[in-house]
Amino acid sequence: MEYDEITSETADGITTITIDRPEVKNAFTERTLAELNDAIRTASDDDGVYALILTGAEDAFCAGADVRSMPDWKDGSKEDYAGFLWTAQNVVRQLRNAPMPTIAAVDGPAIGAGCDFALGCDLRVVSPDVLMRQGFVNVGLVPGDGGAWLLPKLIGESKAREYLLTGRDITADDVEELGLAVEIAEDTIEAAESLAEELLSNPAPAVRMTKDLIDPSLSFEDYCERAIEYQWACVNDDEHAEAISAFAERREPEFDRDYS
Repeated sequence: MEYDEITSETADGITTITIDRPEVKNAFTERTLAELNDAIRTASDDDGVYALILTGAEDAFCAGADVRSMPDWKDGSKEDYAGFLWTAQNVVRQLRNAPMPTIAAVDGPAIGAGCDFALGCDLRVVSPDVLMRQGFVNVGLVPGDGGAWLLPKLIGESKAREYLLTGRDITADDVEELGLAVEIAEDTIEAAESLAEELLSNPAPAVRMTKDLIDPSLSFEDYCERAIEYQWACVNDDEHAEAISAFAERREPEFDRDYS
């Protein structure tokens, strides 16, 4: 797919996807969603990608849907609207299900579905002027892209209810207090790249399988069964062996990888 409303660049095992509509604070259109889904899927299918960064252009992450570009859904069918909403949900779905860790580098506003895109990532770094807002209730909508499912799991049900039911802003101070971000940084891309490089310094199979084990829907017994399979795969993995050797020899590991 040719990209008009996002950019996607891969170097040294890290894919950086940027929503590139700065004139509207990176608010998305149907085309943007299609491009995001394609770019995330492409990165996920690439064995040479070990981390993914999602960000927005020019001091904004994503201000939600660009309402000026949207049809009047009341004149359409429920099936058409469901298809549109599914494409937004699928951005979150793909970020959560991607085999590699995903990092949101959040500058400025992350509103509505834009907030959900950030929450759907495994990790977040934010700027001091970050403004995350669910805000759906303020315009007579529900959190259709995953927010009411994601936020309680990340910050607890009571506090999530406050933000979801009032539409209040989540500021940088709130993000720090709630533990929603790894770091508050002036340069979020630099911080995200540093975090991605830290992830790449660990054995990749262990990182990927650990991500898959972080699944609150699993019972403890199901978790243990899955952990046996994954741990056995790790025990027999070359990167595990190199990490052990490097630890014993007090040096940095050198993994034999083909980076995209």
